[in-house]
Amino acid sequence: MTDTAIASTRTPRSGRDLPVAIVVGVGLLVVVVASLFIRKEAFGVLAIVAVCAALWELAQAFTRRDIHLPLLPLLVGAVGILVSAYTAGPEALFVSFMLTVGGVVVWRVLDGSGQSALRDVTAGAFAAAYLPFLAGFVMLMLAEPDGPSRVMLFILLCVANDTGGYTVGVLLGKHPLAPSVSPKKTWEGLLGSVVLACVVGVVGVQVAFGGKPLVGVFVGLATVVTATLGDLSESLLKRDLELKDMGRLIPGHGGLLDRLDSMLLTVPAVYLVLSVLQPA
Repeated sequence: MTDTAIASTRTPRSGRDLPVAIVVGVGLLVVVVASLFIRKEAFGVLAIVAVCAALWELAQAFTRRDIHLPLLPLLVGAVGILVSAYTAGPEALFVSFMLTVGGVVVWRVLDGSGQSALRDVTAGAFAAAYLPFLAGFVMLMLAEPDGPSRVMLFILLCVANDTGGYTVGVLLGKHPLAPSVSPKKTWEGLLGSVVLACVVGVVGVQVAFGGKPLVGVFVGLATVVTATLGDLSESLLKRDLELKDMGRLIPGHGGLLDRLDSMLLTVPAVYLVLSVLQPA
């Protein structure tokens, strides 16, 4: 077998080093599951670490456009947002988010360096909304009496969306979904995401909560729509920044933000659907 053929078995059409991606992905899933069901506060700590690391990645990426995030107030605010959401609920999530944005503005004004304060503050507000605020919804789910089950269902739905889309897209994908933003995404892959996410949703809702299959279908569809939008949004951001990956923290996957992109927009949708149709 030639070197080119060997390389093609390791790096398929998706561009991933598949064996490494699978091993690392399974390892991360095991750590997350263990943290959820041994002591759910441990998952909260993991979430805080992940969000802070993703903020650091985003700050590094933005420097390519001479945008400098006020990282310290963002990191402090991220911890406050996530802890507040877990301990005090939705109102605290919104209040702590607004305080974080205010802290970013004050920090950048007092810093007084450079001529791009408005741009840096705007980017800081975006970063606070994109990462800790959206991630705060997973802490709201975690705080429920059956929180670990809700968070586990959310994670499995995201995995199902990625796995179904990736598998069907690689095997059968021919029609690009958004060629100008993400050329490798296809309509066939989207259909694979819909099918697998709905199956996982139906089974997960029944096993975890004894809920109706229709609730599982709704939460599966909500996952696919929001995860696809999240993935395309980050692809658009990376295209603007002229980056292939947002970082290199996770071997075989790129940066941590490359794994969180679809999950960030999905978690508010899953939280809202479950809160309305399958209350704790």
